[in-house]
Amino acid sequence: MRKMIDCRDYPSETKCSLVIAGEEEEVVRAASAHAVSVHGHEDSPELREQIRKSLKNEQRQPA
Repeated sequence: MRKMIDCRDYPSETKCSLVIAGEEEEVVRAASAHAVSVHGHEDSPELREQIRKSLKNEQRQPA
């Protein structure tokens, strides 16, 4: 099952609307890089664990 995280679920000053979806490790890696580069967070094991706990199962959209 693919996982996803949506920045709109975590309001910020940047009003970010990015959605990242894929295999769990891909999403954690990409979301942590995004959190650091766009939202100013520090990359840490704690950040990655917080992201991992926030992942949702991707809801596939009908074609």
